[in-house]
Amino acid sequence: MLSNFALEQQLHTARQELSHALYQHDAACRVIARLKKERDESRALLALAERQIPASMAGVAPAAVVSNGKRAMEDEIGPDGKKIRPGINPVMIDELTECNTMLSAQRKKRQVPPSLASIDELERYTQISSHPLHKTNKPGILSMDIHPSKDIVATGGIDTNAVLFDRTSGQILCTLAGHSKKITTLKFVPRDELVVTGSADKVCHFLMRLITHKYG
Repeated sequence: MLSNFALEQQLHTARQELSHALYQHDAACRVIARLKKERDESRALLALAERQIPASMAGVAPAAVVSNGKRAMEDEIGPDGKKIRPGINPVMIDELTECNTMLSAQRKKRQVPPSLASIDELERYTQISSHPLHKTNKPGILSMDIHPSKDIVATGGIDTNAVLFDRTSGQILCTLAGHSKKITTLKFVPRDELVVTGSADKVCHFLMRLITHKYG
C-alpha cells in the first residue's frame, strides 16, 4: 500500500511538471509566432522598397555612352574604386528605422488584459483536488470544456477517449471511445445536450445521451 501511494505521488508530481512544461512551451510558441509576424512585416516593407528602386532610378539621366555602345567605365566606378550597385537609399533606411521604432513601441505599450490573474494571485493558488481521467500509458489532455449550467467537465485526450467528469461527486460519468487518433478539440452544445469531439483522424463525433453519430 505504501509503495502504491508513493508511486501515485510521483506520478502526480510528474504530471504537474509536464503541465508546467507544456504551458511554458505554449507561451514560447506564442512569442515566436509574434516575432515571426513582425519579421514578415519588415520583410514585406523591405521588398516594397526594393521594388521602388528601379522607378526611382528611371528618372536619372542616362550614363555616357562610348562609340561602341557600351557604358563608360568611369560612370560605373565609385570613389572607392568598386563597382556601383543599386542598394537601399537613405530615404528607405529612414522608413525602415521608423517602422522598427513604431513596432518596438507597440510591443512595450501592449497592456496585459485586466482579466488575467496577477503574479501575486497565481502565487497564492493551491491545488484542491486531482483526478486522473485518461490512460496513464498515453497521458495528456489536449482539449477541455465545462458545461455552462451543470458541474460537468469534458476532456479529450491523447488516448483517443473523451471523458465526462462530474466535479461535484468526483466521479467519471462515462468514457466515450470511437476515435482512432488523439482528440484535438471538444465542445459542449447545451441546447441539445450534445458533446462534439474532433480528432486527428479527421472525424467528428456528435454524442447525445451516449449515442454516437459519426461524420467524416
